[in-house]
Amino acid sequence: MYQDDYKRWLNADLIDFDLKKELRDIEGDDEAIKDRFAVKLQFGTAGLRGTLGAGTNRMNIWVVRQATQGVADWVKTQGGTQTVAISYDSRLKGWNFARDAAGVLAANGIKVRIYDELMPVPALSFATRYYKCNAGIMVTASHNPAKYNGYKAYGPDGCQMTDDAAAVVYDSIQKTDVLTGAKYMSFAEGVEKGLIQFVGDDCKEALYAAIEARQVRPGLAKTAGLKLVYSPLNGTGLVPVTRVLQDIGITDITIVPEQEYPNGYFTTAPYPNPEIFEALKYGLELAKKTGADLMLATDPDADRVGIAMKCPDGSYELVSGNEMGVLLLDYICAGRIEKGTMPKNPVAVKSIVSTPLADLVAKHYGVELRHTLTGFKWIGDQIAQLEAAGEVDRFIFGFEESYGYLAGPYVRDKDAVIGSMLICEMAAYYRSIGSSIKQRLEEIYAKYGRYYNKTDSYEFPGLSGMDKMAGIMSDLRQNPPAELAGRAVVKATDFAKPEETGLPKANVLQYKLADGSTVIVRPSGTEPKIKAYYTTKGTDLADAQAQQASLAEGVGPIFA
Repeated sequence: MYQDDYKRWLNADLIDFDLKKELRDIEGDDEAIKDRFAVKLQFGTAGLRGTLGAGTNRMNIWVVRQATQGVADWVKTQGGTQTVAISYDSRLKGWNFARDAAGVLAANGIKVRIYDELMPVPALSFATRYYKCNAGIMVTASHNPAKYNGYKAYGPDGCQMTDDAAAVVYDSIQKTDVLTGAKYMSFAEGVEKGLIQFVGDDCKEALYAAIEARQVRPGLAKTAGLKLVYSPLNGTGLVPVTRVLQDIGITDITIVPEQEYPNGYFTTAPYPNPEIFEALKYGLELAKKTGADLMLATDPDADRVGIAMKCPDGSYELVSGNEMGVLLLDYICAGRIEKGTMPKNPVAVKSIVSTPLADLVAKHYGVELRHTLTGFKWIGDQIAQLEAAGEVDRFIFGFEESYGYLAGPYVRDKDAVIGSMLICEMAAYYRSIGSSIKQRLEEIYAKYGRYYNKTDSYEFPGLSGMDKMAGIMSDLRQNPPAELAGRAVVKATDFAKPEETGLPKANVLQYKLADGSTVIVRPSGTEPKIKAYYTTKGTDLADAQAQQASLAEGVGPIFA
């Protein structure tokens, strides 16, 4: 079967030199053909993600056209404006995929608003809402290595598409022949017919205004003298992040030269992820050289931001996503109370795998902290519920441990642009009162206890990887552990049972242990890996880390 598909692609008029060459190069190589054609890229978590290349199990214009035909079929049932917004980041083939998606939509009679330059996830979410679109498409593979690209579908609210809508799109994709099934007209023809238009400056300016309106202490950054080193990691952050920072008065910004401009090969950061040290290496060297207060980096699609903070001894320390979530929650609450801008009955939101330290901070400030499943669309869903009740102003902040933050209802996905603005404003504020982010973090730990969070990923590569993962999760459900690493399990929660959790169904297991630690087990929705999230609490950092290490040692064999 896969050999037949391969021959069909090989003999088709693919108009793409790279794909044709790749298909010729693998002729006679059964394993290589099987890898590309035995399975199809799954439209999971409202999108596609995969390695660039030829075949049904790769990202290429044919797979993108097929997916877009699925989106078009869904949009045509929705009424409304019959419009879709499109953005793309700096990844290889990003513009090609965005342009071809626009061509498919236009051929289906659907209007398109596409950015005339690469722009991040929050800009796509904003444009989808601004133009009252039925859907949005973001061409990105987030923080994956250079050989990947991907495709995220958004609903009319600017949130990633709901599971129900994604299921309809997936059904339509299944019925669309990958090479001949999608309707298509050239980008030029779509523009000529008035079906494809670029996103206007009015929309771009409205996004910047919406972000800057969420300053906690407006004007403060102008006089604080904050010294910043920033890296867009060769992605989309350069223009929006520097624009907003300069607008609020942060002008001493040194850009990491090797990572300044878009470069889909990511030659200086093979894994362009602001969570990891390797990606920040160039920025850290520059921060030490310039004596910066802060080193900041955004990922290629600028929906996540990571930082390194300066310590009293002049060294730099990476701040985890959990720590930054707590720091921002604390800063926003204290600042808005001080300024008299805190809404009545304020609401913050975090994912179930994020630190319980946030619950204690929220309680201290009288803020309701809601818990959602992993995936920022669930935080967006909480904002939508508040909006439906006419209470959207109650939402003050949402975060995930994986470096995603949002402080306003103007978009419905994580936003590294507002994250960068608030982090820099917070750093400027602490600098202005003779403190620092590091000092404030230590004060929080001293007040609420020394929590430590760590995530371990267990990879299951190859065609059988997903089956192995399913087997492990099934076994944990059928034979629930009474203890983990010698600690008794006092409460096990299966998020596949909505009647127990009050949340939508999810393939997640949570174990609360007798010593107060927790372990959460969750397979990734986009990659062949199972993640284990550990939370421990110790007398100090070393104690909390030692507890986590012994816990991980005991839990690891489950995934062997």
